[in-house]
Amino acid sequence: MTPRTIAVAAALAVASGVATAKLPPPTDAQKEAAAAAAAKTAEAAKKEAELLSKSIDLTVEKYKKEGAVKTKTGGPAMAPPATKQ
Repeated sequence: MTPRTIAVAAALAVASGVATAKLPPPTDAQKEAAAAAAAKTAEAAKKEAELLSKSIDLTVEKYKKEGAVKTKTGGPAMAPPATKQ
């Protein structure tokens, strides 16, 4: 084996040891910070969901109003499909 192969093998052995090393358990302050971050993220997701719901509701209302106007004129809301002759 060449020295280069040995060096690569040694580097991989060290890297695998580092990758499998266990981290120390989080401190109480770290646990509290993680819980606060999770709560903040959940609150932001809830707010985003409410805004999306409102946006969808407004879109549906607009669609219903415009669709009702189109059908009141007597014509179809959509053009009929073209037929082959």
